[in-house]
Amino acid sequence: MILRSVVAAALVAAVPFGPLRAQAARPLPRPVPSDSGERHFRKITQLTDGGENAEAYFSHDGKWLTFQSTRDGRTCDQQYVMQLATAKTTRISTGQGKTTCGYFLPGDKRLFFGSSHAVDTACAPKPDPSKGYVWRLDPYDIYFANRDGSGLTRLTNYGVYTAEGVLSPDGKRIVFTSLKDGDLDIYTMNVDGTDIKRLTYQPGYDGGPWWSPDGKQIVYRAWHYPASDSAGLHTYQDLLKQGLVRPGKMELWVMDADGGNQRQITNLGGANFGPSWAPGGKQIVFSSNYKNPRSRNFDLFLVNLDGSGLEQLTYNKDFDGFPMFSPDGKKIVWASNRHDTKEGETNLFIAEWVP
Repeated sequence: MILRSVVAAALVAAVPFGPLRAQAARPLPRPVPSDSGERHFRKITQLTDGGENAEAYFSHDGKWLTFQSTRDGRTCDQQYVMQLATAKTTRISTGQGKTTCGYFLPGDKRLFFGSSHAVDTACAPKPDPSKGYVWRLDPYDIYFANRDGSGLTRLTNYGVYTAEGVLSPDGKRIVFTSLKDGDLDIYTMNVDGTDIKRLTYQPGYDGGPWWSPDGKQIVYRAWHYPASDSAGLHTYQDLLKQGLVRPGKMELWVMDADGGNQRQITNLGGANFGPSWAPGGKQIVFSSNYKNPRSRNFDLFLVNLDGSGLEQLTYNKDFDGFPMFSPDGKKIVWASNRHDTKEGETNLFIAEWVP
């Protein structure tokens, strides 16, 4: 997802397969302590060590993760899978371009993810600092691959930012974000790429969609420009033409699976992103820096669907983001700057969930 740049750019601390690096003194996976106040986490385990690792999402059986990483000295993300029982990690993307947002298909032997390698095999340069804090909208399209990296096939063919795919609980449809119609909007399609339906139309950014456990709702992040803010809309659209977006303000929204009943559920300020669903489908888990929108400190939070009951889950001084609960609701995985051995590293952590 483009929100991956929150780690790489905003925080500065924030897919051929090879070892992470020499880890004689720090074997993986390994237990690490929780921070004070993290009462919902038990037995925290660090899964990666080195580079930037993020957006780890569970397989349907809870035995695998797929994630993106800049390990092995890479400067752009590639897509990987990890077997949780052994921590064995395999790259499934080409090694060219840049990847994002992997997700398992039914049966867990095949996945889809976004990759830019068909448009640009190189790692694109970072945005011009003179433009301020912006994210690149890389020319991703969505691809399928087997769990060992074989059988790569292309699903979409737009040549513009098309990513952030998540599979519906019944395995029939994919929800995703795309720039294909000139704005960052949310769509759904069948898993074979047919029957594409656009769900959002308001001028501004809509992205990061995620199905509810029953498949009836979709949570997402958004920032819209009302008619009274023509200057803000003009700036946003000018950046889009340059393949950029400025993400300083984002709130969480929920809509029905067909795009109806769109409603904003947070009004916190700052950047609220990476939403997914807590067990039971009555709460959203997400990351936010709303307490200090100009800071690097993002933490995980829970919130009810009506915006009430906001609860902070993490208390680390740096970045915590991209949370996802395991299918059985007993574990949570996320990315964090905690326990890094080198400034700027982001690693994956998993913990038992204590309700």
